[in-house]
Amino acid sequence: MNDTLRASPSRVSPPPPHNFILLLIGQTVTVFGSSLLRFALSLYILDLTGRADLFATLFALSSIPVLLSPIGGAISDRASRKMLMVAYDFTCAVITIAFLLALLSHQASVLVIGIVMIGLGFVGAMETPNGTACIPLLVSEERLASANGSIQVIQSLSGIVAPVIGGIAYGTLGVNALVLASGVAFALAAIMETFIAIPHEQRARTHSMVRTIAGGICEGFRHVSQDTTIVKLLIVAAFLNFVLAPCLIVAAPLVLRMTLHTSDTVYGMSMGLMETAMIIGALTAGFFTKSMRNDTAWRYVLSIAILFLPMTLATTPILVSITVTITAWVPLTMFLISIMLVAALTSILNIFAIVQIQTRTPEKHLGKVMAIVLMVAQCVAPIGQMLYGAAFKHLSAGAYLPLLIAGGALLLVTCLTKSLFPQHITVHKQGDQ
Repeated sequence: MNDTLRASPSRVSPPPPHNFILLLIGQTVTVFGSSLLRFALSLYILDLTGRADLFATLFALSSIPVLLSPIGGAISDRASRKMLMVAYDFTCAVITIAFLLALLSHQASVLVIGIVMIGLGFVGAMETPNGTACIPLLVSEERLASANGSIQVIQSLSGIVAPVIGGIAYGTLGVNALVLASGVAFALAAIMETFIAIPHEQRARTHSMVRTIAGGICEGFRHVSQDTTIVKLLIVAAFLNFVLAPCLIVAAPLVLRMTLHTSDTVYGMSMGLMETAMIIGALTAGFFTKSMRNDTAWRYVLSIAILFLPMTLATTPILVSITVTITAWVPLTMFLISIMLVAALTSILNIFAIVQIQTRTPEKHLGKVMAIVLMVAQCVAPIGQMLYGAAFKHLSAGAYLPLLIAGGALLLVTCLTKSLFPQHITVHKQGDQ
């Protein structure tokens, strides 16, 4: 049945390989610019205000536009994907340069930063489904899996390099130089993407554009709601993103910067190590997912929950105060090793869920369904980010208490995952007989 579901209509031959290489380079430059800008804004907000709740709230608001990703997927199915790609990166360049002008004129208030982050989040929500849809058009069907893997690994490498460079440059050159570099990266990506030849089939419309897009979105939601396995995967993914995404995006920077008091360079290197762990998780996902099933995924969730214990211990006031007189590297090393393992396991779980959904989705619905999955799985992350920020601000006991609560929440998610996907031992035994 899966072969029937994955069967795709005949496609035209992909253009020459250099087009995918250009796409790969363009996406790498774009991610580098985004990572560099996100890093600069995170340090700038914390240094400007010193408020953990404000830092978390702004990042939560910038994630809200992910709700619009199904619209981006529907538009990508109708318009020229190449022109959309160029337009999105050019828009990011304009927003970034406008923010640089605000910095130079000393008008970069918290409100301005919030507008910039929301604007970039909106463009990113529209661009992600479009970029994903371009890959099958540029490579042959047998190279599709490796092409997606190449995109993910190289984008993650950009996420490593950017924080390391950013940590060094922020302390020496300042935030203005980082913002300028981000704007230049977006502009270069837009220029490079104009040379990509992406096949585009002009489709006649029988209805208005709004009605056509709305119909495509409804069709995607209909397919998702009719597949109970996809619904269960979405429920688990939503709860995991509620706890883990804010931990990696908000809690980790706050712990490194405000609890462990790392320098700009150490902060950048630590964030880079987290990205490295995610790459290792992505590279080894193929090995682990071979033996992973829906009814065994709970073991990975449980492993992540257990890793929150050393993370919590590393941020307790007793350990932090004792190690200050000996060596500050003890809690930092303990926290980094734990958060890196969490990042790697999270990457493996994400890839496993994506593969499960892709194999159950017909190709004609793949873009819309993946956009909906992205929206549903990530729409809870802003709530988690704000809760993390509020917890770090109002819980005077320290950073360890929010992490301890998060670990307990993951134990509940483990139980939920195990109950949604029970083991079918009798089925396997009958098959063996």
